[in-house]
Amino acid sequence: MKNPLPRILLVLGLLAGLTSVSAADGKLMITMMPKAKGNAYFITCKVGADKAAKELGVELLFDGPTDSNAAKQNEIVENWITLGVDVITVAAENKEGLSTALRKAQKQGIKVITYDADALPDARSFFVNQATPQGIAWGLLDEAARLCGSEGEFAIITATLTAGNQREWLKLIDERLAAKYPKMKLVAVRPSDDLKDKAQSEATALMSANPNLKVIVAICTPGTPGAAEAVKQAGKVGQVKVIGLGLPNENKRYVHEGVTESVMLWNTSDLGYLTVYAAVALARDELKPGAKTFQAGSLGSFEIRGDNILLGQPFIFNKGNIDQFDF
Repeated sequence: MKNPLPRILLVLGLLAGLTSVSAADGKLMITMMPKAKGNAYFITCKVGADKAAKELGVELLFDGPTDSNAAKQNEIVENWITLGVDVITVAAENKEGLSTALRKAQKQGIKVITYDADALPDARSFFVNQATPQGIAWGLLDEAARLCGSEGEFAIITATLTAGNQREWLKLIDERLAAKYPKMKLVAVRPSDDLKDKAQSEATALMSANPNLKVIVAICTPGTPGAAEAVKQAGKVGQVKVIGLGLPNENKRYVHEGVTESVMLWNTSDLGYLTVYAAVALARDELKPGAKTFQAGSLGSFEIRGDNILLGQPFIFNKGNIDQFDF
């Protein structure tokens, strides 16, 4: 059983201004950690998470590094262990590094769920998976192949070279590239630290170093508008195509200007909503190993495959449909 004292200290101001939970109010405390709390992707995750928390009558504490910082994630988890929270939900920057802290949380009786980017399986109960790794990796590569006629040079911009989910996507891209697109050549994979400005500078450098580059694929959400701005500034619209993961609102103007061909993602607000519903169900012993489906409020039923709760397949936003979405 978790020690209630840290919860009382919390009320006394340890985290003044971050939450209103008290040990006496009986509410569950659910935490949610993004990879970087200033990233628009995770800000929209929080919108859905807040909605779910309100519907379920629980307190939500949202906190994380200001940038993609695996060590800072560990530090925050340690703080949450001290506070004696009920459930930790986290998008892991480094699955191996964070798993040690998450295992410690589990030993203290704290439930753990990952979302967006997984930890090692023994360090959490369930992973709320936005889409299968194969669906994301193959979808991005197939779009790139369509744009370049399945031949020529392309480059990838990632968040960091250590991000576990993106490393898995890259492995799957490499495998499909060899099997299906032998005339395409991946010339470089460059990290952007999950920052649009750095993605722009990396894309500029990629175009300079590779004059025959046909497509830039961004596998992190800030990378797509960053690469698009670089192509626009270089005067290479139409010559170098941009596709990638991204939020519709951050990419609409580039899509309409013909810089970005398409953007792939899922509803990030729904991802946050589903994560909090799963966390609360786990805390209340309503979500157990072996379950095949899960009901999440107004979103309805979701498939559970093993210990993965599946949000769904990625969606392609393009000039024909992107204005229909506002997130």
